[in-house]
Amino acid sequence: MNERAVAETRPEDVVIPDGKNLGEWVESRVARLSTRTLDWNALKFQADFDPKYKRAQMRYVGTGATGVSSDTNTVPAEHFTFSTMVLPAGCEGPLHLHTDAEEVFFILRGERVRIMVEHNGERYDTILGERDLISVPAGVYRGLVNEGPEEALMIVIVGSLKPETPSYPDNHPLSKVKRPKA
Repeated sequence: MNERAVAETRPEDVVIPDGKNLGEWVESRVARLSTRTLDWNALKFQADFDPKYKRAQMRYVGTGATGVSSDTNTVPAEHFTFSTMVLPAGCEGPLHLHTDAEEVFFILRGERVRIMVEHNGERYDTILGERDLISVPAGVYRGLVNEGPEEALMIVIVGSLKPETPSYPDNHPLSKVKRPKA
């Protein structure tokens, strides 16, 4: 296993940005639900290819790995991204690969979210429900399908401040779809 040393940050090392007091700096690091919107366009190119790929992202820290290049309405990412994802009943997030980051899915609401994991030709499926979590390491394909009767709501955390755009297996139909420029 490849472990990295975590750099220690002491209170005297923290610098509040010029022109901001502590309160302004703290508030610049707050993302309130009242200022969030569901972004159904972040992965629209997939839903345009096939409606089963319809889902929405609500960003809080950074832009995640959907290919959105910037969002000034998020807390800047330093070490990871954090968003919520709405996955309508019967819809799926296709099998994809992050080579640069671990990805965590935490189900806030949903009865039956199937998680598919593939590695070196082997596939494993597991079902997650409310308050269940899975962490998928970098370099392992992952996908999900909402098999429940209602939309699922999940937290998605990607362990990189600016994750690389994921790729799809060569034999997946989305591997041939042109992603719009972000």
